[in-house]
Amino acid sequence: MNVIVSNKKQQLLSSLNVEIIKELNGEFNVDDLVENFRNFFFQKMILDITALKDYKDIRTVQKLSLSLDMNKVILVLDEDSNTISPEFMSKLISLGIYNFTTNLEGIMYLYNSPNTYRDVAHLHIIETPLVTAVAPEGQTNTVYVDRYVEVAQPVKTNRVIGIKNVTKQTGATTLTYMMKKMLEKYYSVAAIEVEKSDFRFFNDRELLSATNSGIGNLINKNKEKDIILLDINNSENALGLCDEIIYLIEPSMVKLNRLMIVNPQILSNIKGKKVILNQSLLQQKDVTDFEYESGLKIFYNMPPLDERAEYSKELAEFLNKLGFPKIN
Repeated sequence: MNVIVSNKKQQLLSSLNVEIIKELNGEFNVDDLVENFRNFFFQKMILDITALKDYKDIRTVQKLSLSLDMNKVILVLDEDSNTISPEFMSKLISLGIYNFTTNLEGIMYLYNSPNTYRDVAHLHIIETPLVTAVAPEGQTNTVYVDRYVEVAQPVKTNRVIGIKNVTKQTGATTLTYMMKKMLEKYYSVAAIEVEKSDFRFFNDRELLSATNSGIGNLINKNKEKDIILLDINNSENALGLCDEIIYLIEPSMVKLNRLMIVNPQILSNIKGKKVILNQSLLQQKDVTDFEYESGLKIFYNMPPLDERAEYSKELAEFLNKLGFPKIN
């Protein structure tokens, strides 16, 4: 469920096609807004920035960001103020706020596909040392100048595909390995696991491992590959470097019930994303029932696979559906 806090943009936000659990309209100081939502669960908050008292002062937004999870907030900026200036937007990015827009289409895009830093890095103005001078008594003063810079990002390959477990130990590592084996017959492929070293058990020297901080560099080193497969594990950096992410759910009662206890909202968080049932014994009717009960659209129903096999009909079908028609 979602929350709307509006003021000047009330009419615009009233036409949003999302489920609303709570809606506020008016002008609020930050402390009151935080008090309203500090312990209130919501999936997304669509926040009209003009609903914040003193919203033109970036410190107001900073104060809000210290109390609310801004990854869940879509900030709707005001076209008639400094909030759409390059300087203000850059300051939002410096606060870790990446989801901001001015219109309905932008809101719905961010609702379904939230930004990461790489999506807004080109808007970030970095303080860059311009002149270093020696001050009295031997102290060094550095003069800074604001200027636009192109932030270094991994050079994109044709496709970077992330594979991530939703239920615990659902086979992301094995699926990544098997996808690599089939794809490399037709494409140049790199497979990288992040923050773990489970690939070593496959005895394949071409499988790569990276730390959370080093994954960008390793992608750069493999920029000539047609495809890079990332076994994401819990790496936030890796999530932000993917063109697309495949979320794996093992539909056993034990794993699903454990998941819902640990994170009751996880299925809502991946709604509209590319979800496959992995290591699944469900028949098509069961998959249809699962979609109805979970609210998810299942991209593919993958049965248990033989990791020693050189070919899998089901895996070939899955890769075809991903957009790799050469696999047969």
